[in-house]
Amino acid sequence: MGDWPQFASAMLLTVVRVSGIVVFAPFLSSSALPVRAKAVFVGAVAFLLAPLIASLPGTHAEIGLGSVMGELAVGLVYGVVLALLNEMLLFAGEIVGLQFSFSTVNLLDPTSSIQTSLMSDLFQLLGSLTLIAAGLDRIILASLARSFRVVPLGTYALLPATSQAIVQAAGGIFLAAVELAAPVLAATMLVEIAVALLSRLSPQLPVMSLTVPLKTMVGFAVLTGSLALWPRFIEARFSGLLDLAERLLQIAPGAASVGIRG
Repeated sequence: MGDWPQFASAMLLTVVRVSGIVVFAPFLSSSALPVRAKAVFVGAVAFLLAPLIASLPGTHAEIGLGSVMGELAVGLVYGVVLALLNEMLLFAGEIVGLQFSFSTVNLLDPTSSIQTSLMSDLFQLLGSLTLIAAGLDRIILASLARSFRVVPLGTYALLPATSQAIVQAAGGIFLAAVELAAPVLAATMLVEIAVALLSRLSPQLPVMSLTVPLKTMVGFAVLTGSLALWPRFIEARFSGLLDLAERLLQIAPGAASVGIRG
């Protein structure tokens, strides 16, 4: 019974760290998952890990403002960095939606509870399916468990260099989104060029009534074919972001950062 206070402190700090990931990380942060289920999940993970974490060397399982804020910072670093993957998918969907002339077709995003375009929701759902099918959600938990050895409880302090690295990583969202949407962009651009050439040969051709349907049909066909490349693409970006999150936990002044393009 003498170890009970230490176990309770370790479990509480573990709950804080895991909660930060659940709030922001892809798939886990979805509002489609019930809040009670998330709470039970966080509590179960903390209960299972707390006995092992409390015995790790360097652990300071003491409840205090500094330790709680430090654990919250660890969870936020993981969650915010991994959330960049969702933002990349949303932005790629916006680009494709503009090419499909779907920019005015908006739906309520279940993750952020804001209005997003139809293609953005489609890309986010496809990305979530890829994450689950590839088992990347379990890799998040494995990385979280390793973080307790790298950064023991109650020892983390958020540095300005960490925030700067996250901002630099966010700058790679644009390039990664363009890379994901590139096949559709190229196909729709070729359709526009072909229709423009046909209109020059036949001025009576109803260009406006042909362009949008042709772009949509060709774009969806190319998008369907490019889905075979999505697992490798998303896994590579996810691995780069996860490596960045793990590296930020050990960041030192002057350390280099890696964006979502990695």
